[in-house]
Amino acid sequence: MPARALAALLAVVAAWPAAAQWRNWDADFDEDSKPWKELQAQIPAYPRPENLIPFEVSAASPHRFFIDAASLSVGEDGVVRYSLYLKTAGGATNVSYEGIRCETREQKYYAVGRADGSWVRARNPQWRRVEDKEVNRYHYVLYADYLCTGKSARSTKDALQLLKYGPLPRR
Repeated sequence: MPARALAALLAVVAAWPAAAQWRNWDADFDEDSKPWKELQAQIPAYPRPENLIPFEVSAASPHRFFIDAASLSVGEDGVVRYSLYLKTAGGATNVSYEGIRCETREQKYYAVGRADGSWVRARNPQWRRVEDKEVNRYHYVLYADYLCTGKSARSTKDALQLLKYGPLPRR
């Protein structure tokens, strides 16, 4: 009996490095199973008029929407970040620094612009689902027409091209 036990023990010890190597291979292979981690957003310079690119949200909207080209970026976390400049029909302006996570179709506010050209951090920066709705439709338009291709972010260059020359037709 001791010879059998010794043989079984030797078989387990011999297999140990192979099992450890197999576990490491699984961990490396399953990159997608790692939890997503958001990068710390760096608030950009306040938008300058010469960097604003207009985009159409709806022919029915009386407001005008712009993206600050200098602030548009795609982070290593897959989030497209940009400054949005909104001019209402009444002449008021709203400026915000935001992000869209294409993979989950979510949007987040990072900061809000002040009239003096400074930023204040958003009070409750939470990821919210981007919906195709009548009111405040601009997040959906940015997601669907300019910044994302399904669950992936477009490159900064491609997004700027689409903003400058118009979106591709929807399928």
